[in-house]
Amino acid sequence: MMANLLSARDRIGPNAIIQVIAAMTGRFDQRVMEQFFESIGLLGYVRESPQDMVPERDVAVLQRALFDQWGDLLARDISREAGRRTGDYLLRHRIPNLAQRALRMLPAAISARLLLRAIGRHAWTFAGSGVFTIHGSPPFGFSIQHNPLCSRIQSDQPVCDYYAATFERIFQAIVHPCAHVRELSCEAVGAPICSFEISWR
Repeated sequence: MMANLLSARDRIGPNAIIQVIAAMTGRFDQRVMEQFFESIGLLGYVRESPQDMVPERDVAVLQRALFDQWGDLLARDISREAGRRTGDYLLRHRIPNLAQRALRMLPAAISARLLLRAIGRHAWTFAGSGVFTIHGSPPFGFSIQHNPLCSRIQSDQPVCDYYAATFERIFQAIVHPCAHVRELSCEAVGAPICSFEISWR
């Protein structure tokens, strides 16, 4: 039982790979895609989309390779699109419509607090072995310590656009159409934690 719990902690939902591939597909032809994924030992994901949780190591390797191969601007753009796609997937398939409608009827601050709590209960699906913490009162936000997505990246600017875009898409759809998520600190830059602020005006 303990072995199963430990192995579950270092796995992440497949969207962290599936949606990156989808975001790249619109930018690169199939040959370039296969060469890139083969070079990092992840070609199998291109040939067959993962259906179950994937090792967080694979997600970390993919994120690092994006920055190494394509540079910060393109890598971050791909990550943002992948995050938006993941947000759309979660809205369609993981967050019940009834719950979405109920949250939209509440004042934004209350809706944000409740939504963050719900997300926190499922943090293991996207934070892996990282420690996810919510900040459920103004300023609203969340943080991830030992963030698997940027564990192999060194940068002079925050790089966790995948998380920021995923949360932003969900909060825009449920809490407030002007919701914006900004990464305040990032482990890739040398900070002790990746922290994000959620705001709307």
